[in-house]
Amino acid sequence: MKQLTKAEEDIMQVLWQLKKANVKQIIEELSDPKPAYNTVSTIVRILESKGFVDYEKKGKGHIYFPLLEKHEYSNQSINKLVDNYFQGSFKSMVSFFMKKNDINLNELESVLKEINKKE
Repeated sequence: MKQLTKAEEDIMQVLWQLKKANVKQIIEELSDPKPAYNTVSTIVRILESKGFVDYEKKGKGHIYFPLLEKHEYSNQSINKLVDNYFQGSFKSMVSFFMKKNDINLNELESVLKEINKKE
């Protein structure tokens, strides 16, 4: 699966939130300064060519929707991060984030409870 650029990911975040939207609605949800209509339209077409979004025709325009669920992309991105930076070890990744982000005992206990629920 292809990786998203920052601009593409910003648009995907909006589409994951709204489920369906035209370019104007996407722009309304983006933070200031708002990108130009043509810029967003171009990025959406790139997302379409990458297989992340599709559209349905509505009048003269298009309504875009994600083809990939957010959790699927998140999972793929995390796996790539673990493989590329932590030699495939989730333990190494968790250890790194614990050290660098100064996780307190309550947060760690909460994470352990979530892990135990999965087992």
